[in-house]
Amino acid sequence: MMVGVDCVFNLDGTISVRRIKEKGEWTPVEQGRQWVDGEGRHVLIMIGGLPAREIWLRSDTLTWELRPAQSQRKIWV
Repeated sequence: MMVGVDCVFNLDGTISVRRIKEKGEWTPVEQGRQWVDGEGRHVLIMIGGLPAREIWLRSDTLTWELRPAQSQRKIWV
């Protein structure tokens, strides 16, 4: 799902996420680790007491998307 992201790109190359816009509402977030891979830049976020989720800046479209954190996604082998 595409989302809006209010963030700062820091001089050291990291991103500080302040809030996300989901379903028309801005929500403050807490931020966990972040990494870069072939899909783009990923950031773990937490909202209140909910399970962690992942936002990522897609390298192919430069849009932000939201999905469950990787540990919560099913991996089929």
